Amino acid sequence: MISLAGILPTSVASTLPNSNSGYVAAAYIVFLAIVLIYVAIMAIRLGRVERKVRELSAREREKDRETV
Repeated sequence: MISLAGILPTSVASTLPNSNSGYVAAAYIVFLAIVLIYVAIMAIRLGRVERKVRELSAREREKDRETV
């Protein structure tokens, strides 16, 4: 790891984190949340499409019964 002690004043250099593991964990959590939200939205949309297909299929069967 590069030491910033010579570049920055000691008060600023001492407040910098030695490890970025907290930021990496936060980034993974945000990414996972975005993926889960996306999957939830797609599941909702899929449910709507399936319902519409069932309705259209039922209408088509009803039409076929009327014409026969």
